[in-house]
Amino acid sequence: MTIALKKMRPRVIPVLLLSGDGLVKTTQFDQPKYIGDPINAMKIFNDSEVDELVLLDITSGRNDHGPQWDKLSEIISEAFMPLTYGGAVREYSQVEKLFSLGVEKIAFNTAAFLTPSLLEKAAHAYGNQSVVASMDIKKNFWGRYDTFVNYGRTATKVTPVDYARRMEELGAGEIILNSMDRDGTRSGYDLDILKQVCEAVSIPVVACGGAHELKDFHRAIFGAGASAVAAGSMFVFHGKLRGVLINYPRPAELRDLFQSPI
Repeated sequence: MTIALKKMRPRVIPVLLLSGDGLVKTTQFDQPKYIGDPINAMKIFNDSEVDELVLLDITSGRNDHGPQWDKLSEIISEAFMPLTYGGAVREYSQVEKLFSLGVEKIAFNTAAFLTPSLLEKAAHAYGNQSVVASMDIKKNFWGRYDTFVNYGRTATKVTPVDYARRMEELGAGEIILNSMDRDGTRSGYDLDILKQVCEAVSIPVVACGGAHELKDFHRAIFGAGASAVAAGSMFVFHGKLRGVLINYPRPAELRDLFQSPI
């Protein structure tokens, strides 16, 4: 696919979860299933000419050990697409090292809530376009949306709309809005909350959590106002039995999908 064609349509972004040395896929942030070696996945996505890729290290995030520098360096060296990294980034020295390794964007989750000055400092030094606010959201017992940090274990008691506005004020140039309720379920994006967040901020919002088919991408963009779409299960599984198969839509499929808002 040519660069010109890519610019004519919304971005379609695979999300990979790094756990230790391997990749996993979760369902509602639980039940991780091993899906293979990250280097192999990178090579396949390189060949597929993906728009971008998001890599989230859920092991480092849970244990607060910081990024796995050796493994991460190996993965980045194989990535020939813009790469966003997230996972246990707590200090500015880590921000500097990640960008020096070749990461294009850093996704801040827990740190954006606990140490918002870190996101602010990174945006000032490297530009808003290099800083992403990764928001994990789900409905609480009363059916109201809440934003979570600490890998979905800690409720912030802040609505996604208010949280997104705060992230934009701090300098985030993009938001990844990830529905914990729909993660890995392939039940479609949560279009209601996606639309609310998209209308509340002026920065790009990436829909994440629940994608099942290409039409879900279309609904998120033209129905809810997302600027881009991301998916995990859809790009690593095949069939009802969820056999592991790294895949990505053909250029013509994506071109035709976004040709018309109707």
